[in-house]
Amino acid sequence: MRQNPSFAMADVGEIRRLIEQNPWVTLVSATDDGLVASHYAVLLDPDRDDLTIVGHVGKPDDLIHGLGERELLVVVQGPHGYVSPGWYGDVQSVPTWNFVSAHLSGVPEILTPQENLEVLERLVARFESAMPQPRLMWEAPNDPEFVRRLEKGTVGFRLTPTRVVGKRKLSQNKSDEIVETVIAGLEAGTGPYADPRLAGEMRRDLDTRKAAR
Repeated sequence: MRQNPSFAMADVGEIRRLIEQNPWVTLVSATDDGLVASHYAVLLDPDRDDLTIVGHVGKPDDLIHGLGERELLVVVQGPHGYVSPGWYGDVQSVPTWNFVSAHLSGVPEILTPQENLEVLERLVARFESAMPQPRLMWEAPNDPEFVRRLEKGTVGFRLTPTRVVGKRKLSQNKSDEIVETVIAGLEAGTGPYADPRLAGEMRRDLDTRKAAR
């Protein structure tokens, strides 16, 4: 991802927030047969305060990616959406696309079966916690044999990135007045490009920049 100093997102806390709120990522590897990509959920490593993530892939994706043997690119995609030139007022302008994204690159470490089980358990707990009656991984009707059989079909990994590119393109190159208009357009519930999550990111960024002046 080409970086632009005006849109750079280098704060570790902000990138951690991005990962926490957008755990469904794209895994990309360069192989002898060309590029391969897969999609999985990841979590921040609870024992670290950096950008280390943990996750798993289903077999044989571990072999397809050469997991643990070559560099893995993890693409984290946050809120994104179309920005109409009509929101800029009666001035010369073109459409654009606002977004928040991060690329994490490094050679992942393969987890032991027990570590992988712990990651799988955390993944289930993370997403089931929002359900009115959570079904956790070890709870009936699942039994230990069933769970361990599932684990054997997956490979867990831990990635501490050696390269990180974070980008937050949220109309920072526009005046505060225009940013407010874009936010209003994204918040319009009946609009074709309404996106409250993207509007919220723009509001957060604008308020932060105002406070720093």
